[in-house]
Amino acid sequence: MGRTYFVEEAVGQYLSDLSAKLKPYVTGLLIGQCSPQRDYVIRAVRTPPKEEQKEDNISPSNLASIDEEWITTHASQVSRMLPGGLLVLGVFIVATPELSKESQNALRKLIFSVEKSLTKRRLWKLAEEEVSDRAALQICSSTKKVVCRTYDVQDPKSSAKPADWKYQSALSASWLALGCTVNVNIHIPLLATSPNHDLEKNTKNGLNRWSKQIEDSVFLINGQVRGDDTELLEGQKKSKGNTQSGTQFSDVKVLTQLSQGSSHRSTAAVQICSGSINLKGAVKCRAYIHNNKPKVKEAVQALKRDIINTLSDRCEILFEDLIINEGPHKKNLERAYHVLPQRLFVPIAGSSVMLSDYKFGDEATGEIQERFVEMLDQSVQDEDIHIAEDMSTVDICPVTDHVDAPQPQQLIKATLLLKLQQNMGVVIAAAVAVFASIFSFNYFSD
Repeated sequence: MGRTYFVEEAVGQYLSDLSAKLKPYVTGLLIGQCSPQRDYVIRAVRTPPKEEQKEDNISPSNLASIDEEWITTHASQVSRMLPGGLLVLGVFIVATPELSKESQNALRKLIFSVEKSLTKRRLWKLAEEEVSDRAALQICSSTKKVVCRTYDVQDPKSSAKPADWKYQSALSASWLALGCTVNVNIHIPLLATSPNHDLEKNTKNGLNRWSKQIEDSVFLINGQVRGDDTELLEGQKKSKGNTQSGTQFSDVKVLTQLSQGSSHRSTAAVQICSGSINLKGAVKCRAYIHNNKPKVKEAVQALKRDIINTLSDRCEILFEDLIINEGPHKKNLERAYHVLPQRLFVPIAGSSVMLSDYKFGDEATGEIQERFVEMLDQSVQDEDIHIAEDMSTVDICPVTDHVDAPQPQQLIKATLLLKLQQNMGVVIAAAVAVFASIFSFNYFSD
């Protein structure tokens, strides 16, 4: 039996509008949530045209012109803008009848390329019991006929399986939200043997160790430890005045283990380091879950992944920004402070779910609005942009500064800080288990 996709009615209207405007074909992404029983699609987003297509007003003529790299890059950018619980769960193509035979092969190729690109960026892996089917949606622009199939992205030899595509009004109008504020203090040593002081690679390795601590943490939902298989709403009452279109919000605290169990042996090694990276600050994390009797483990897993994703994505965005502004080959041996971008949230019309994005302190509102139009094909008003965190500042300290010198007051108040300390000599670099016991993090709810 194939999977069933429950789809927001607005998605159907969006796809219909695309079929009327863009010929002979248009591709895009499907955004939503997987669950053991059913899957949900709450947004569809067309692939943005390339710059030369905009300038020359050129439309692609056949499916051979599909740019796989462009589409996978778009998927990676969109995935950064999704809060916990949402993911790119498929691709679509709206094409003329003449291209229908070629469409399915093109969709299959795109599904595996997109998933490979997204998996490469993640610091977490799909659990064995998780749904690994992804949707391939084909729509005829003339007859409006919809054909939905799925492929198991964990199996490269997977063949197409039929799936049901059902529209539903107000699908995500009353989804459940979970949120927390996480205080982060991560110390990442830079080994002297690391080629060219690869800050991005070292940061990712450090975040990978930290992500395992998040995975092993205890989550208190509204102050209580809940069993994994209990229903999220069990024993809870809707807040007074909460309507069908409102959002039911759960406050979460995250408690990390300060030490491993006796069964985990750990060793320490002395290593020569050229410096260290310290990530400090508070991050806002949020996840959304469907309202069809969700289990606690689904909600907790969604929030865990948002915690991991939001810090990883910010570091990725920062390094991209540094490459653009300073060049890819700069070997920065100076002590430097860089502020990671702040998180913001933007509502989806008719939904309780909010999308996410990141901005640097000097970014104008217009740039954010342009990014939402380009990446998500969504117009955003000024008043709809909700900055989730306080303003941050940046300060570049010269190499002559002593590494223990006090930080400027404005940096102490910064929401999220990336501090690069160089020329530190020898430090103790511990294994994962030792990091868990030495560096403890405080987490508190918003």
